[in-house]
Amino acid sequence: MMKSLLTGFILFFISTTSFSQYKSNLPATEWVDSVFKSLNRKQRIAQLMVVRAHSNLGKEHVASVTELIKKYKVGGLCFFQGGPVRQANLTNYYQSIAKTPLLITIDGEWGLGMRLDSVINFPRQMMIGAVPDAQLVRQFGQAVGQQCKRMGIQVNFAPDVDINNNPANPVINDRSFGEDKYKVALFGTQYMKGLQDEGIMACAKHFPGHGDVSVDSHLDLPVINKTLKQLDSLELYPFRELIKEGVGSVMSAHLYIPAIDTTANQATSLSYNNVTGLLKKQLGFTGLTFTDALEMKGVTKFYPAGEASVQSLIAGNDLLCLPEDIKGSIKKIRKAIRRKKLKRSDINDRIKKVLLAKYNLGLNHIEPIKTEDLVDDLNAHTNEIKKMIAENAITLLKLSNKDYIPLRAKKIAFLGIGVDSANAFAKKLKQDYGASLYTFNYKESTGAADSLLSVLKNKYDTVVIGVHNYSRRPANQFGISNAAYELINQVQAQMTAITFVFGNPYAIKNIAATASNLIACYEDDDITQQAAAGILKGQIIPKGKLSVTVDDILRFGTGITVKKYFPEVLPESVGLQSAMLNKIDSIANDAIEEHATPGCVVLVAKDGKVAFQRAYGYTNYDSLEPVTKDMMYDLASVTKISAVTVSVMKLYEEGKLDIDKTLGNYLAWVRGSNKENIQLRNLLLHQAQLVPFIPFYKETLDKAGHPLPNIYSKKPTKEFSVKVAEDLYLRNDWQDTMYHRILLSKLGEPLKYVYSDNDFIFLGKVVEAITGKKLEDYVKETFYAPLGMTTTTFKPRGHFPINTIAPTENDTAWRQQLLRGDVHDPGAAMFGGVSGHAGLFSNAYDLAQLYQMLLNRGELNGIRYLKKETIDTFTAYSSNISRRGLGFDKPEKDNFVRLDPYPALSVSPLTFGHTGFTGTCVWVDPAYNLVYIFLSNRVTPDGENKKLLEMNVRSFIQETIYRAMFEQFNEKVITKK
Repeated sequence: MMKSLLTGFILFFISTTSFSQYKSNLPATEWVDSVFKSLNRKQRIAQLMVVRAHSNLGKEHVASVTELIKKYKVGGLCFFQGGPVRQANLTNYYQSIAKTPLLITIDGEWGLGMRLDSVINFPRQMMIGAVPDAQLVRQFGQAVGQQCKRMGIQVNFAPDVDINNNPANPVINDRSFGEDKYKVALFGTQYMKGLQDEGIMACAKHFPGHGDVSVDSHLDLPVINKTLKQLDSLELYPFRELIKEGVGSVMSAHLYIPAIDTTANQATSLSYNNVTGLLKKQLGFTGLTFTDALEMKGVTKFYPAGEASVQSLIAGNDLLCLPEDIKGSIKKIRKAIRRKKLKRSDINDRIKKVLLAKYNLGLNHIEPIKTEDLVDDLNAHTNEIKKMIAENAITLLKLSNKDYIPLRAKKIAFLGIGVDSANAFAKKLKQDYGASLYTFNYKESTGAADSLLSVLKNKYDTVVIGVHNYSRRPANQFGISNAAYELINQVQAQMTAITFVFGNPYAIKNIAATASNLIACYEDDDITQQAAAGILKGQIIPKGKLSVTVDDILRFGTGITVKKYFPEVLPESVGLQSAMLNKIDSIANDAIEEHATPGCVVLVAKDGKVAFQRAYGYTNYDSLEPVTKDMMYDLASVTKISAVTVSVMKLYEEGKLDIDKTLGNYLAWVRGSNKENIQLRNLLLHQAQLVPFIPFYKETLDKAGHPLPNIYSKKPTKEFSVKVAEDLYLRNDWQDTMYHRILLSKLGEPLKYVYSDNDFIFLGKVVEAITGKKLEDYVKETFYAPLGMTTTTFKPRGHFPINTIAPTENDTAWRQQLLRGDVHDPGAAMFGGVSGHAGLFSNAYDLAQLYQMLLNRGELNGIRYLKKETIDTFTAYSSNISRRGLGFDKPEKDNFVRLDPYPALSVSPLTFGHTGFTGTCVWVDPAYNLVYIFLSNRVTPDGENKKLLEMNVRSFIQETIYRAMFEQFNEKVITKK
């Protein structure tokens, strides 16, 4: 009754109150000045204060907030628990009575469901940290941003970019993306961009890093005893990256870090050394700075009431979150100004900075929130995003037998730990397998556990264990009883068991040792449970990687991906001799020893199975980062066949592209030029009379070799948004100049083979013209995504942590940096990282799937991508003047008699593939059912290093593979005799 009366009063008040003060068309500076002048000195100070607001605390609370708005003209509200319609009505009411528009904020790290009833929760960041591709994080951020926009919220205090490297952390923990600084930085950046895509200011927190604590700052002041060097190498990294990418605001943490400030009990949020010295001066942050809540015990224990507000402003903060005493704070701030502890001019500058932020966030022109369909709108995309996250995050940690996923056992029991009745997971197991249901809650005794163990023993083929409903926080073993742990461990040790852990992955530590089959699920809602059941059934391939370290074995990055259609097997099972394949080790290591390349990955697949995959060396000659099998490499010209040629093949067989038609038939902008009548067939064969390449970048440099400031910017802007490399952005219209240069280039002699990048630049544009999509989007939708090629992508820095991508050249001639995650090829870089001739990155396994599909005559895992006839047409010899196929490179036609056979002596004439400038190649030999992939970064750090070519490393390895096949064949023949 009280709530309905209150709501009625608010609605009546709003209907009779004007919002006209929020519909100003003044330019930003004039609006800021006019609002500033309309406030007296006390009211101006109050603009720097954000006060607590709820929509579930009733009439007295509303009256209290109303007084703060009317009497003191506070600058903003931070909403906490309540309901969406109630909060919308209150926001409308509070805005209607405010002299100056209120900055509406919320702490909604996992969406508005974190605070509001009726709104579905998104997953916490630790689960999101397990997904392989950061673009999913951006979609999540956009969805949260849409929620905020719909609710009239301008600032979301997210993302949390703390690196959780302390499993006992009581306050951050699963709010973090994990323990790896690169992943936290990347995922935090994408969450931030998603929010800010929707016009919501993001807030990176908790500066300078709250991940390595064991004390809750809500209750006391945590101490971090690290050196500045340690902080700089770890905790500060994500903040530095988000600042570089344009995060709108940063929130300071309540921590005591003597390396930053030795003042006794001085929280970093109140420290000048931290906020002004470190954040603003050293890291160069110019956006808004918020304190963490000043009502928290980590501050109030040492700075009562208004003193914390004064010290926060002395530290350099712009906005004070939840100061306990508004009147007292204003009074003490004014006193500090009079006593010269604070400069009035400095405070006025911050007030104007806050007002300008309000203007930029649209508060100069605001409309009331409409409550019609509000809850439906807020939940519109949540389940869709949750499903995508669950299907990509769930992590297979242990698997003793590949027949357990998908599960094929006949007699199955489900043991639900922490539940009293069938949940969604149990019901799905009942439906799929007819599983018997057993439950055990955390209040039951050891005796009950023993009894249940005896019932399960020797009765079932497999016991599926689900661990549910435990605490997110590590205290008291996450609330999991000793009896429950003992039961899980006994079942795992004595029976065939598959354990799914639905919650904080740190809890796995106490059951990991006895588990043979173990899956981390991170969350415990119906959607996650349905996804887990899909993995057990084999309908979903587990893709997640552990975002934190659980124990010495289950470390960060652990995650098994089971692809039965492209499995890893022993070489002998597919007719390859291991002893001969092991000689690849010597060839690769010799190349590394001779500095032909700092490292490489070699993959061999035969008969549809991966028989050999090894990583060698390091990412650079400093030997700091070992190469892993999952390392992504710049494929260089392998892009030509892996992106453009397969796209052309698809459009060709669909009748949308005719390779005997000309460029002028597809690209209007070439008409009237000497390129108009070039046949697509000749482009594919590199006999289109085009020059090999055009060094576009040279005309963009000054005489000293530096990028011209009218063509490049160090920061992205509306005019300069084409990323060429880190901190280097090309003017948007310059790509038109590049295309014009190609059109003006001279044609060479007809019927002559000249390998040219320009051929495939044109073909990439043809694909885009026909499909109406960007090349990167079309090829991903058509091939990479359905094939499960997770790492195969253009512009990988937006998708994967930087330490998973091998570097290329230290470019001292133009980009002035070691390139890592930005394409090496200069032309492709100036096209924004996506071009038909270069730009693609991948690891070896994912790339192999594309070529296994081609080897299978267009089919993989029961899905057809291309017709056999199309593949035969494009991979056959197609020129009378060269060895080329249509798009594909092939062996020399006289290979068996050449002194320099290419690509290797023993390859069959059916072989097709390509090499890449950075030190890569892929070759498919249908005669022997063979796929060979070599990935390296031979151009690191010197692009002029030709030792890999001079030592003929790729060819020698390829020939060794054939010898392994022939030796195994000879052994079989001898054995039979």
